[in-house]
Amino acid sequence: MRNLEQYTPGPARGADVRKDGDKWTLILVRELRHSPEKVWAALTDPAQLREWAPFVVDENLGTAKNVKLTWVGRPQPIETTVTRADPPHMLEYGDIRWELEASGAGTRLTLWHSIDRRFISWGAAGWHISLDVLERLLSGEPIGPIAGGAMQVGGWQQLNAAYAKQFGIEPPNWQPQPLKNRESRES
Repeated sequence: MRNLEQYTPGPARGADVRKDGDKWTLILVRELRHSPEKVWAALTDPAQLREWAPFVVDENLGTAKNVKLTWVGRPQPIETTVTRADPPHMLEYGDIRWELEASGAGTRLTLWHSIDRRFISWGAAGWHISLDVLERLLSGEPIGPIAGGAMQVGGWQQLNAAYAKQFGIEPPNWQPQPLKNRESRES
């Protein structure tokens, strides 16, 4: 189910960039009102990932192993290795690391994503939307994934510009291509 009418992104927030030579890392932090265990399940379970993430996986990410990860808009899966799975604290695979820290009655979720510097604002905007959708899923009010061309409706352009300004960079001058159908995510 995708109900974009129910979604308006909040302001660009909770993002930082770390530069180390040619390597750039996007860091997004969210305070969630849900336990680390519940957040962990949403980060690792293929059925839950399908409801919010910009990719699908063929197996649970909760243990160290090889999995096939298919990004939205990419027809071919990528062999990815889960290099660290420490439930419910740390999950690392490919160029992504998730840290979960108990915070009051909820979880402080931190995403570390190594990304090409040319697309840092693009990635920040996309992950912002995905994390908004994750929050809805965890709250029992799923709206379905907003990725690829659907981000045009979901406020991606405004977030991209806001993050580019925040990071002091120029955003890429091209837009995500619309998906023909959801099945392209589910190969």
